[in-house]
Amino acid sequence: MVKSLGNNVLYIGADDLDIDLFEGQYVVPEGMSYNSYLIRDEKTAVLDTCDARKGEEWKANLEEALDGRQPDFLVVHHMEPDHSSLAAWALGRFPDMTLVTSAQALKMLGQFFPGLQTEGRVQVVKEGDVLNLGAHRLSFIAAPMVHWPEVMMSYDAADGALYSADGFGKFGALSECGFYGRDDNDWACEARRYYFNIVGKYGAQVQAVLKKAAGLDIRTIRPLHGPVLEDELGEYIRLYDIWSRYEPETDGIFIACASIHGGTLAAAEKLADILQAKGAPKVVLSDLSRSDIAENVEDAFRYPKMIVAASSYDAGLFTPMYDFLRRLQIKGYCKRTVAVVENGSWAPSAGRVMREMLGAMKEVTILEPTVTIRSRLRPEDLPALEALADAVLA
Repeated sequence: MVKSLGNNVLYIGADDLDIDLFEGQYVVPEGMSYNSYLIRDEKTAVLDTCDARKGEEWKANLEEALDGRQPDFLVVHHMEPDHSSLAAWALGRFPDMTLVTSAQALKMLGQFFPGLQTEGRVQVVKEGDVLNLGAHRLSFIAAPMVHWPEVMMSYDAADGALYSADGFGKFGALSECGFYGRDDNDWACEARRYYFNIVGKYGAQVQAVLKKAAGLDIRTIRPLHGPVLEDELGEYIRLYDIWSRYEPETDGIFIACASIHGGTLAAAEKLADILQAKGAPKVVLSDLSRSDIAENVEDAFRYPKMIVAASSYDAGLFTPMYDFLRRLQIKGYCKRTVAVVENGSWAPSAGRVMREMLGAMKEVTILEPTVTIRSRLRPEDLPALEALADAVLA
């Protein structure tokens, strides 16, 4: 797709509707976009390339957008292969083109492209450096660990454009979710899932970049995945601020359940009914065995309170819950209140393991007591569920 963004800036990225798993683990039913941009000024700059999966389409887009010009610069904001796989090809195709990137990215370049010769063709940039193209001037912003260590963003005052690398990205092809953020029916849904699973561990680093961006006159955000953002930028930035401070976004309770034979799930469903009857603002229940773990991670961060309900298994914890809690540990889950429900037919062990895993997370309050179900929910278990609901809502 080649699309004019105005002021001699063109979008030259590509949609991938055939991909089943992004980064080998995230389901993407609406595909992915690999965004790339071209600035045609006194000097011409290509901003990032594309994933090799869509390499031929990107090459055709580039040639169409160049319209016979020879590009002066290839700017690599981020070395991850879904954005830089065509860097070596581009340097070979245009022998007079200079590579513009960070020192850390340059080190990685040889890892991804062994034997690539770049001597005399590289301009290493750091925080505050400016690439002068004419009317357009790219000012570079260091964004380490958002979400790789070599990441740079850039700002072009001519358009008020922030080229944000993976920041402000989302899952979904542009043909499915819309080219601009205003065309996207629910940008936050897949942007949230993307953020917490891909960027979310690095909240402090995102906060650092947001502080730098606060001093800029940003009129559009052009990420490497997902729609170009132009309207309601304050809302996108507000959400990123909430997410990167690990603060809850929506008042409610997330119930994560891992059930082997249905008994634990029945108890979790009953607990959800009790919470709703007691006036809980919102209750979201997920069966971890049958749902997307990335979406469950998203919901765990979205709400201030969570209930984990799981079966005991091999003297430990049923594996869907173990995998979920381990993923939360990796992603930096914190600042939340959690209640625990376990099920065990002879020697309940799930509660112990869940409490140990939660206890290793920062600023997580674990409510007392753990509720124990023996195989199936019975009438005599209801007072304990009622009391747990009261504790969660307190």
